[in-house]
Amino acid sequence: MRKILFTVVAASITFVSAIAQDAQLGRKVTDYTTGPKVGGYVIAKYALTDQDGQNKDNGLSQRLFRVYLDGTILNDFKYRVQVQANNATFHMKDYFVEWAHWKEFSVKVGQYKRAFLFENPYNPWDVGFGDYSQIVKKFSGMGDYCGEAGSNGGRDQGIQIQGDLFPVSSGDYRLIHYQLQLMNGQGINAADANSNKDFIGTLQVQPIKDLYIGVFGWKGDYVNTKDTLTIGRDRWAISAKYEHNSWSVRAEYAHSNGKNISEADGWYTAIGAPVNDWCKVYAKYDVYRSNASTESMKAIYSIAPNFQIHKNLMLQLQYNYVDNRPTSSHWNELWAEVYFRF
Repeated sequence: MRKILFTVVAASITFVSAIAQDAQLGRKVTDYTTGPKVGGYVIAKYALTDQDGQNKDNGLSQRLFRVYLDGTILNDFKYRVQVQANNATFHMKDYFVEWAHWKEFSVKVGQYKRAFLFENPYNPWDVGFGDYSQIVKKFSGMGDYCGEAGSNGGRDQGIQIQGDLFPVSSGDYRLIHYQLQLMNGQGINAADANSNKDFIGTLQVQPIKDLYIGVFGWKGDYVNTKDTLTIGRDRWAISAKYEHNSWSVRAEYAHSNGKNISEADGWYTAIGAPVNDWCKVYAKYDVYRSNASTESMKAIYSIAPNFQIHKNLMLQLQYNYVDNRPTSSHWNELWAEVYFRF
């Protein structure tokens, strides 16, 4: 017991000493802060589909409207609050504070993105398409196939440690990135439903600048509060991405199974090629298999030219061909989206 108490006290002293190196401490200290930065963006969408029985999906909609507030306190503490509206639905998206004194080790507490798959933490502006890939939505919490309530935007509440290790002398990047999370498992704006926690983590290697190879793991569960059914989440993924000189390449495979749920998997490959300074064309092959079988496969073939005519204004067109084998059907989709931010 004494050893544990000594360890906790020593860690606390180290933590406070690191803060005190650059700033004074105390309730009355008003310096060492940045004024809150307020920003946001809006995405408006027009959709057409020839899928049978889905005429209601045609027409104009508000894909999302976000407003965020960022700032720092005592130089090393970063915070963010972000809210979102989808048509008539309004909800809290992010709220967290992160101590980031060292690049090798930082601590974040609050509500934020789960560390599962490369594409999940991408801002909608940067994905290149009018929606996330199927495995990101099914396995990261954006309409999770386990039945997680609502669309959680790939987020949950908990605590995270992360860092970047081993600077490379020949370039301005680091060889290893890691993230470890202890999360509630119930998604955003929801209290924990049991005494268990979700463990999520990733280890990423950057062998050359801007090329990342990563592995992801997730051990946890979700409690469906309607019938108190506990659904297991035993998930893993292997991924690669390359973002350099306006070129983008991403490829990810993910697998999931667990208690009271079927085995499922999926993958996607996305490529973004610059045409000029204001036009970039993306293409994607996107697969999800609800039973990890060919018969349960839903494949989406997409092409999406992006026209960024100003840093705060972008127009996007997207064509999807959908092959849905469980229903032996296929259909076409055409989306037009306008992105603007402030």
